[in-house]
Amino acid sequence: MKVLVYRKCSTCRKALKWLEDHQVAFEERTIIEENPSYDELKEWYKRSGLPLKKFFNTSGMLYNQMNLKEKLKDMSEEEQLRLLATDGMLVKRPLVIGSDFVLTGFKEKEWEENIEK
Repeated sequence: MKVLVYRKCSTCRKALKWLEDHQVAFEERTIIEENPSYDELKEWYKRSGLPLKKFFNTSGMLYNQMNLKEKLKDMSEEEQLRLLATDGMLVKRPLVIGSDFVLTGFKEKEWEENIEK
C-alpha cells in the first residue's frame, strides 16, 4: 500500500499515526517532492470510483488562489488531471493507493472498512 502525504499537514500526521497504531504496512511518499504524475492520477482516479473533485485539495491555499472552484466547472477531466499533476499541493491528502482501493483524505470509518493489515 502506498500513502502520499505532506508531513506538515495535521491530517496526514493523524493518518500516519492511525496506520502505525493499526500496524498497517505502507510505503510513504512525499506528495510535494514526488508529485503524482498524470498517468498515476488517471489510473488512480479510474480505480477509485470517486468523482474527480475528490482528488483536489479544495481547502488548500493554491486551490483558492487559482480560483479552481469556478475554473474546474469548465475544464474537461483530461485538463483537470493534467492540472493536478502540476503541483502536489493541489492533490487531496493523504492519498492512499491499495491493491483494490484508492482513498482520498482521512476518514477513520472509511479507512477501517477498506484498509487491511
